[in-house]
Amino acid sequence: MRGDRHALDALRAAIDPIDDDARRAALARHATLVKPPGSLGRLEQLGAQLAGIAGRCPPPVPESPAVVIAAADHGVHAHGVTPWPQEITRQMVRLFCAGQAGVNAVARTVGATVAVLDVGCADPPPAHPLLRSDRVRAGTADLTTAPAMSRTDAIRAVCAGATMASDLIADGADLLVTGDMGIANTTASACLIAAFTGADAGQVTGPGAGATEDALAHKTAVVRRALDRHRPDPADPLGVLATVGGLEHAALVGVLLAGARLRVPVLLDGVITNAAALCAAAWCPAVTGHLIAGHRSPEPGATVALDHLRLAPLYDLRLRLGEGTGGLLAVPLAQAAARTLREMAVLDELAVDGFS
Repeated sequence: MRGDRHALDALRAAIDPIDDDARRAALARHATLVKPPGSLGRLEQLGAQLAGIAGRCPPPVPESPAVVIAAADHGVHAHGVTPWPQEITRQMVRLFCAGQAGVNAVARTVGATVAVLDVGCADPPPAHPLLRSDRVRAGTADLTTAPAMSRTDAIRAVCAGATMASDLIADGADLLVTGDMGIANTTASACLIAAFTGADAGQVTGPGAGATEDALAHKTAVVRRALDRHRPDPADPLGVLATVGGLEHAALVGVLLAGARLRVPVLLDGVITNAAALCAAAWCPAVTGHLIAGHRSPEPGATVALDHLRLAPLYDLRLRLGEGTGGLLAVPLAQAAARTLREMAVLDELAVDGFS
């Protein structure tokens, strides 16, 4: 996919809402299955959403999930918003590729492919078959003093994520999971969530990777300073993304848009991917129907973002690792939701067999 505004606009224009006829057919089918009405709870709603995304009932069972981990660094790191050194971003990318990180363990558990995208690590990670290098720049600028990136850079990163997602789907992926890596990216996420929801910096800024109470107060002040400086306008999603977002946020926006365009469900992970979802939805409201909130992160901005998107998380295990781990753990739920619609017997069949 070309990294220009024309290509991005064409992608957005090609996204349709989910098929409401298929969604309603799935709910009607649940009423005919061998179980008390509503007894599968949220799985029934999830199955109906999967039918709407696929445009048919029953929906296909997703058998080939893939997690996309978008990685990039942040200029705001210089303000001490996290106790972790920036080099950790590059080192974690190496671990993802070596199969030794948390996301790899969870991905193996649910049978998911791991794909890593470097759109802006400060130092390029070493080449690896699992790593795609589509670098826009070596990290963002300090968002408290200047826009994090140019609009052109943001578009290029969005297109990089969309291209990777499209390629994975072309190779057989039928369920996408969003993952991220970028030291200090919860600070940029808080800025994005505040900008798109109108929430105060104090409502959306959390400890991230282990900030103390004093460090959290400092981080909140940094978020507020960035918002006061740029006054990002939610009616201009690209402007918000460019001024206070991250390159990995932009790439994840592309993943969400491509998944929706190709009618493949996308499982969201935590606060970073929730922030990207706000941007994608502001750009193209139809994308929201294609998104599934895997879990509720304890980061306060995650709940603010999901409430704004009207997405209910499937579970809450207090996970805050990121990387895509929380989204991956919801893969079996999506599979079960589709499989029950396809494989459970219907009441009429039992009546024929003498079980009425």
